[in-house]
Amino acid sequence: MMENTQSGMLARLRWLGLTTFLGGLLIVAIWGVLALPVPIVDRMLEADIRRQAELWERRVILHMSDVQRTFDSGVVVEHDAEYLNMMPEASDVYRFKLFEADGTVFWSTRASDIGGQNTKPYFLEIVSQGGVYYNHMEKPASEVDDLPLHVRQMDGDKPRHVAEIYRPILLNGRFSGAIEFYTDITEIRNTFILRVRILLSVLCGVAYLALATNSIVIYRSNRKQIKALSRQSDSERDLMNEQLRLAREVRLLGELNEWLQSSRSLDELFDMVARFMTHILPDAEGSVYVYSNSRDVLDGSASWNGGNHKAHIQPESCWGLRRGRTYEFGATEVDFVCEHAEPHDGRPYFCFPILAHGETVGLMHLRAKREDCECFRENKKLAQMCAEQISMAIANVRMRDQLHDQSVRDPLTGLFNRRHMTDTLRKCLKRCQGQGARLSLIAVDVDHFKKFNDNHGHDAGDMVLRAVGSVLDQACDRDEIACRIGGEEFTLLLPDLPAEEVIARAERLRQAVEAITVRYGEKSLPRVTISLGVAHYPTHGTMPQDLMRAADEALYDAKASGRNQVCVADQSKPRPHPDPRQADPMGPSEPQPGQSPLAAE
Repeated sequence: MMENTQSGMLARLRWLGLTTFLGGLLIVAIWGVLALPVPIVDRMLEADIRRQAELWERRVILHMSDVQRTFDSGVVVEHDAEYLNMMPEASDVYRFKLFEADGTVFWSTRASDIGGQNTKPYFLEIVSQGGVYYNHMEKPASEVDDLPLHVRQMDGDKPRHVAEIYRPILLNGRFSGAIEFYTDITEIRNTFILRVRILLSVLCGVAYLALATNSIVIYRSNRKQIKALSRQSDSERDLMNEQLRLAREVRLLGELNEWLQSSRSLDELFDMVARFMTHILPDAEGSVYVYSNSRDVLDGSASWNGGNHKAHIQPESCWGLRRGRTYEFGATEVDFVCEHAEPHDGRPYFCFPILAHGETVGLMHLRAKREDCECFRENKKLAQMCAEQISMAIANVRMRDQLHDQSVRDPLTGLFNRRHMTDTLRKCLKRCQGQGARLSLIAVDVDHFKKFNDNHGHDAGDMVLRAVGSVLDQACDRDEIACRIGGEEFTLLLPDLPAEEVIARAERLRQAVEAITVRYGEKSLPRVTISLGVAHYPTHGTMPQDLMRAADEALYDAKASGRNQVCVADQSKPRPHPDPRQADPMGPSEPQPGQSPLAAE
């Protein structure tokens, strides 16, 4: 009984709600029938009158003998005036005016309007700019020309709906004037409004009956539909969440690839990897290892999300690297823990070999934050894609570094080449000029190098150059660089050193080269010596060519004075040097005036 009472009360409440709803719809329908047609009809009439005004304008222009002269002079000839006076009788226009370009009325169906001027904003801002101006207004019936008030038994003060429209006259691309038309739209407006209201009333009645009929059917089936919609909504929500997740992953992968491709070094690249992986795989601890140049160990490079990496691991300590494919711990009944993953607490992990151009370049290790983390295994494919992105980025950075080294390094000695020396010298001089820093240049030339090539062969000469280059490279520290200019010529750039220290450094270099022993095959080559020329900024020049010339001249002095010595550039005007071939028993090896040591030897 109680259940039936509750059911009855629930049913009455439902019918009450339905009745209230239908009553509200009825009120809305009545309001729509009364208020809605008016703006609709007004917009329809405006569009129709705009089209008719264009036809009225054409009639006026086509029947004028000379439109250009009429609007420019403001004088209407008699023939044109007769037609204009007949215009209201042949159209729906009851009054119209002709305006000059400045807004002065030079003809009107009402003689009293002639001579007036329209200076209102709409005329100046719209009509004079070539636009059409439309205005719907209410006027007393007494102001409407030729309205048969007595025949229709109308009150002269009853308002009439009048449409006023301005059409610009554009002749030869120039605004020459305008035509203003007045038309009474009261009757057609009332007729349209009545018809629209009748149509809306019928439609509302039909819709109301249909709604009332269908409401009962809808009410009975709404519960089932709501449940179905709820299930569908849950499914769509899950699908949307999955699509949003995939879109986010794709976006992050794209951003990761873009940032990795723009990285300038491996350190910068691994910092980007750590930051992005924190967002891409938030439920996994991770680390990255990269093969060292010797290819015997992997160096720990980065870690994220609480993970840690060891300084070095052996390739044999990872099952993924040993098997050449991704290794997943916890996927089978029998698993073996990688040595680099120790100590292990039972959490699942992945080991992704990082491959680039068919070569293994490193390892990415991921471990679940929790042992029961289901989403960790679901993100395996995403992690694999991240590993591929990282592998290509590592390969690109290494290739870029290799190409850069090849472009600035001498392949024989490993020292910087002339191009890099020239660029570095310009930068150092710019810093010196801006900060007042010091800079010294040491020109180095191997003595009797041509003898080594002639007597022992070019391979022996290459060994001598490599030995000298090794000594020069080991002598450089911090920002100091050693360069091979060409042949047996070398140059050292020594910034931020006093002149005395530079000279002492040059002497130590001379002694170090003199002390080396170069073996070629089963024998030792003759003693290797070098001559050095020193130049200082700004004492011997402020431009790159000046410093290099001063260092070369000092080198000439060292050569001319017997070789195997250090000479400092003279501040006085360069002097010619004697031909060292006349005093050197070992034969010609020194440059002629204006000739570099490389050309001489």
